[in-house]
Amino acid sequence: MPAAEGGQDRLNRFLARCGVASRRACDGLIAAGRVQVNGEVVDALGTRIDPERDRVAVDGVVVRPPTAYRYYLLYKPVGYVTTASDPHAEQIAQSLVPRSPRLFSVGRLDADSEGLLLYTNDGQTAQRLSHPRYEHPKEYLALVCGVAPLDLHERFATGVDLPREEWPAKGALTPLPAGYRFRGEAAPRGCAWFKLVVREGRKHLVRRMFEAVGMTVTRLVRVRMGPLRLGGLLPGKGRWLEADEVKALVRFGRERE
Repeated sequence: MPAAEGGQDRLNRFLARCGVASRRACDGLIAAGRVQVNGEVVDALGTRIDPERDRVAVDGVVVRPPTAYRYYLLYKPVGYVTTASDPHAEQIAQSLVPRSPRLFSVGRLDADSEGLLLYTNDGQTAQRLSHPRYEHPKEYLALVCGVAPLDLHERFATGVDLPREEWPAKGALTPLPAGYRFRGEAAPRGCAWFKLVVREGRKHLVRRMFEAVGMTVTRLVRVRMGPLRLGGLLPGKGRWLEADEVKALVRFGRERE
């Protein structure tokens, strides 16, 4: 029988709770006809279900809410793609994450960038951390080459105009000392390390911001997302969050609402 129109829970919210993906990504699965309720394909985004009575499946596989939420922090290396379904990708970040329980990434990180990437089966917290309206901070270390304009910091603070974008991109930019090294790598001649904190997630945002002022990013590392920090993790390695980190993460997500 079809999904109940007056059900207790929105289908996308239920799927997120089951650890399928974030609510936004679940909307895409529903619209693509990949979700079945009681054996029938459902593609209406406003569908509601009764979690106690309705049988929900994705691509034919029945999904249920997990008994416990898990959070895995990964140092994504350069060259790995975040999209788990990319048929052309040779290296997928998901392959570096434990297979059980089923986890999905919170947001994305470009293939040519590296650093902190969070995986979880907690759809609600993932939604709070990844949706643009919550404006959670993401901190990057960028190795940048080229001549910096005199008003570089002011332009980043007030907003950098990006090609084919309707609104400027802002960020809190801090130059790091000339002798600064990240994991032993110093800035070569004509280049410098910067710390940049942004609160949005447009594609290739950091690189495009520097390109807009005539500079080029040669290395980009995400070192913080909300209350989580990369710490001493090595590329390709990860770890489960400690209990105090989980509490801080969930509390941070709720505070953004």
